[in-house]
Amino acid sequence: MYPLVYLARHGQTEWNTERRLQGQADTDINELGRQQATGNGRRLAAMIGKGEDFDFVASPMRRTCETMELMRAAMGLDPLAYRTEPRLVELSFGDWQGFTFRELETRHPGSTHGRRAAKWDFQPPGDGAESYQMLLERTKPWFDALDRQTVCVTHGGVMRCLFRFVEGVSKQEAASLEIPQDRLLRLEGRSLEWL
Repeated sequence: MYPLVYLARHGQTEWNTERRLQGQADTDINELGRQQATGNGRRLAAMIGKGEDFDFVASPMRRTCETMELMRAAMGLDPLAYRTEPRLVELSFGDWQGFTFRELETRHPGSTHGRRAAKWDFQPPGDGAESYQMLLERTKPWFDALDRQTVCVTHGGVMRCLFRFVEGVSKQEAASLEIPQDRLLRLEGRSLEWL
């Protein structure tokens, strides 16, 4: 059973708008992304006030850290008073990072068909590349060890994994979930709810 956790995906980046595979490429959020982060901070403040009983944790990537800092500022908190957790970084797309699927198909026709057929278990080419299953195995121990209320800023892939190991959704459904950047996800016990 999980303690109360509020999760946010990082705000929008230019690569999101271009549908580029970001993975572990360290990109920045754009103006809309900053608005999304501030909005999520205001929503969170309305629910938990100053969050005195909460631990604040973010993936160490620039896009998640800036999102956390804007959320905390919107809550009236010290923007920098949070910690980072390396296990919360996005999955690595290996050699595919920075490309769109169209660009990959132009360079290497047929190269993305395997991912479409079995998205959850597909591991892209390149050193350090991960499948969603590998990401789940990296992140689940961190969530399983949570022992206090937490606010977490992370990535779409990590949040897809939550639906798989918390609610047991199918691999296909989990891999295809849309993860909004302007909403919060509430985890408590064995349930998840978009707010």
